[in-house]
Amino acid sequence: MDLTCTEEERDFRAGLRAWLARTLPALPAKPSPDDWPARRAYDAGWQRRLYDAGYAGLHWPVDAGGRGATPTQHLIFLEETERAGAPYVGANFVGLLHAGPTIAAEGTAQQRARWLPPVLRGDEVWCQGFSEPDAGSDLASLRTRAVRDGDAYVVTGSKIWTSHAEVADWCELLVRTDPDAPRHRGISWLAMPMDAPGVTVRPLRTLAGSTEFAEVFLDEVRVPVTHRVGAENDGWRVTMVTLSFERGTAFVGEVVACRRTLGELARTAKENGRWDDPVLRRRLGRLYGEFGALWRLTQWNVSGAELSGGVPGVGGSVFKLAYSHARQELYDAAAQVLGADSLVLDEEWTRDRLSSLSYTIAAGTSQIQRNIVAERILGLPKGR
Repeated sequence: MDLTCTEEERDFRAGLRAWLARTLPALPAKPSPDDWPARRAYDAGWQRRLYDAGYAGLHWPVDAGGRGATPTQHLIFLEETERAGAPYVGANFVGLLHAGPTIAAEGTAQQRARWLPPVLRGDEVWCQGFSEPDAGSDLASLRTRAVRDGDAYVVTGSKIWTSHAEVADWCELLVRTDPDAPRHRGISWLAMPMDAPGVTVRPLRTLAGSTEFAEVFLDEVRVPVTHRVGAENDGWRVTMVTLSFERGTAFVGEVVACRRTLGELARTAKENGRWDDPVLRRRLGRLYGEFGALWRLTQWNVSGAELSGGVPGVGGSVFKLAYSHARQELYDAAAQVLGADSLVLDEEWTRDRLSSLSYTIAAGTSQIQRNIVAERILGLPKGR
């Protein structure tokens, strides 16, 4: 890992800072957190600005519509956009951070040409149809069936915790195409249009009051065979590619955001007098060290992904495990700093604190990540 910036990378940072300074003041006001159609439009507008300026899919391969940026340029982009307070990927995080990179790595030329440009422009939004009521952490036990009928699969089943399904155009969908095969070998990865007949979406309200998740019911939905990414029954391997992006690089921008949040907490503690508490100061100092280490691990993971052809390795599980717990402690510390103000549900701090509780579950529970670290990195035997 070489973290030394070249002259080209310093010029890239300066150009990005100048573009952000010009662009951010002209953005419209953020919509209500509960208005997902408006949030989709807002996020799509930001993505279109990135696309027009040449910053969309910055680190994607050139033949996938990206800029083929170096790992350092990618990290510079994340640092500068977070420090400037630029919008996050928002409603299309599945398309930009999970499905898009998977299609870029595993899709055919026709699939890449069809699906990647609309993702990069912000024209199409994706959701993730992996988890089921009886197949969450044990994802390989999924039951949604896909039966081949000529040039289409007929899909029947249900999904849960489907991110942004209510505003999505496409779903990265895991289905069982061979019920007689071993659990991990009878699965296929499909791209399903959300407006297909037989798709029903039922939003779920979270602890924070938001509805970014939904149940999705599939009643004999026909999905063209040409929408399968990878070979039939090879979906588990393709899924591991998706999850490597989800765990390895999808959260990297949030590390910078957490470091910024930590700085805001320290300033608030100094203003309201809680900085005088030595226990709190030590806690914030330790969190500062943890997020600094996580940023270095981020740099290592991004660099490693570049060297391995763009797909992150199992080291992403180390990052995801450490990050999810550090984020929870960050917002526990925020409650200590803010006191009673941290209980006001309309405050962004409170929503973020409630959201942080999900991070030890999302993208694979902490228990799953510990198993991956133990078996695939440390070489320990599988548990019985």
